[in-house]
Amino acid sequence: MIGLIQRVTHAEVRIDGEVVGAIPRGLLALVAVRRDDTEAAAGRLLERMLDYRVFPDAEGRMNLSTREVGGGLLLVPQFTLAADTKKGTRAGFSSAAEPAVARRLFEYLLEQARSSYAPVSAGVFGANMQVSLINDGPVTFWLEATA
Repeated sequence: MIGLIQRVTHAEVRIDGEVVGAIPRGLLALVAVRRDDTEAAAGRLLERMLDYRVFPDAEGRMNLSTREVGGGLLLVPQFTLAADTKKGTRAGFSSAAEPAVARRLFEYLLEQARSSYAPVSAGVFGANMQVSLINDGPVTFWLEATA
């Protein structure tokens, strides 16, 4: 699984003008599911996202995790992160999981997040979403997790 995480001071997801998910300070995570991903990979990605040290300590160094600062976690499904962009001018999606599998694993990730951490919010799988954020830093990391 792929998680593109961004440290934010605020982030929200809207569908048809209505806010469906929002967090204050925390992490916005754009999440993609690849063909060979499993529930174990989802669990590993969640742990990495919550424990990745992206927030500044008293000296200004990125030494604190989302858990440690009590930040929010906003999970947004985004299959385009699994695209193959190595050649040409149009992305290929052969490495992305089939929609039914991707939906199941994203929902599993969300369920695990909500049962082990708060606050957690999310976008809606398969929906046309508008995501807005204030990237703090900017700080953005590409995380990958396998079983």
